[in-house]
Amino acid sequence: MTYSVKEMYYTLQGEGVQTGRPAVFLRFAGCNLWSGREKDRASSVCRFCDTEFVGTDGRGGGKFETAQALARAVAGVWPGDVSSRAYVVCTGGEPLLQLDASLVEALHAEGFEVGVETNGTIEAPPGIDWLCVSPKANAALKQLRGDELKLVYPQDEPEASPGNFESLEFSHFLLQPKDDDNSEQHVRDTLAYCLDHPQWRLSLQTHKLLGID
Repeated sequence: MTYSVKEMYYTLQGEGVQTGRPAVFLRFAGCNLWSGREKDRASSVCRFCDTEFVGTDGRGGGKFETAQALARAVAGVWPGDVSSRAYVVCTGGEPLLQLDASLVEALHAEGFEVGVETNGTIEAPPGIDWLCVSPKANAALKQLRGDELKLVYPQDEPEASPGNFESLEFSHFLLQPKDDDNSEQHVRDTLAYCLDHPQWRLSLQTHKLLGID
């Protein structure tokens, strides 16, 4: 399998339970809920994505012919020797369009703990160490268990109400304020919801607040 990667870089995880953890971000090209092109946004299932994932022209991006070749490239981005704390976040777009058991195994062989951020419309392969699912309204959720459910809030459609996800098999439930022209109001609404429903924790995009990638 050839893997198409938009970009690959070393930074701190900016959101969710793993906030602040050093990681290599491995961003795969492509998504099944939006083409990534602005002309298609209004008619897409997911209309609030803030990530560029089209093509393979980002830093560290490209096409990798084997799982081993991509895993070696990830290891080359980690500073110094890969240690027991080495961590890679597989994201997108939608990473599970490409991430398979062979790549998970190859990343493990290079010494990495493997995290994934997915929209949950594709079942995850075995072996993932940290699975974060971020459901989107009007997209059938197939990955019903994991470590972290991180819901962008609010989403206008009633099927994206937080209460619809509370019985799923996740260890952590997080609400993340939607980043758009009404962000300040979304933050207030998210704070209020978490205070009224303590199963949920607040997730902020700290990388945006700090001005880092």
